[in-house]
Amino acid sequence: MLEGPKFNPDAWLFPSLHRTPRSWVISSRLVMAAVGSFSKVWIEWLNKSKVHNRQMLTDTVESRPPDRGLVTVSNHSSCMDDPLMWGVLKMRCLLSNSCMRWTPAAEDICYTNKWHSWFFSLGQCVPVRRGNGVYQKSMDFLLDKLNMGQWVHLFPEGKVNLTNEALLRFKWGVGRLITECKTSPIVLPIVHLGMDSVLPNEPPYIPQIRKNVTLLVGSPIDFSKDIERLKSLKKSPRDIRKYITDCLQEEVRQLLEKGRVLHSKFDS
Repeated sequence: MLEGPKFNPDAWLFPSLHRTPRSWVISSRLVMAAVGSFSKVWIEWLNKSKVHNRQMLTDTVESRPPDRGLVTVSNHSSCMDDPLMWGVLKMRCLLSNSCMRWTPAAEDICYTNKWHSWFFSLGQCVPVRRGNGVYQKSMDFLLDKLNMGQWVHLFPEGKVNLTNEALLRFKWGVGRLITECKTSPIVLPIVHLGMDSVLPNEPPYIPQIRKNVTLLVGSPIDFSKDIERLKSLKKSPRDIRKYITDCLQEEVRQLLEKGRVLHSKFDS
């Protein structure tokens, strides 16, 4: 009996940045549309969600300058944070690949066989290998996407935070993407609460309905002046990455505190 090609965990499935086959475009649109529609039904119809400062998210995703990349960052409380949190976007955005985010995904979880690898790749998720640092192919690829004016979403904690008490230390990859962009990207912090009640982090991992989810969108951050100042002081790339990452963690921490207050008043 003939066997198909063996699964190669190191295979890079994405086409060239400047020449994408029509078959890939169509397949990716189908996956993104299906996942986006599913997310909207689950987060807005089967559960109750409130989005504070929604217009800021809509504007930065849909109406920013075409050559300006977007970096969104958020806390990570459930393995379904992405894609569920994007179910709050308008359907026209969910049905448009060029409008939607690219995001790193853990290679050891999402890319364990060829079917999962194809599905997540077509869903604009990029395999990142934990422990390989900020200079790896996936991060280079995401940087290229930002330089093309596209949107990249990151969970800088690097994994699901099971305690939800305090943020885990942010990984420096987010600092690299922000500091090495040709044009300083728009950086938009977002926090969410209640995602771990929609899909619990403990067995039997059964999706829930009629739960409350709060999203709080922060204000855009422009790090361009900070980066210029640090470069003028002859700071190393490592020091600049760390500074940007630390500033961003503090912004998300403060936003999360505000989000907790809003979430506590969900039904009031």
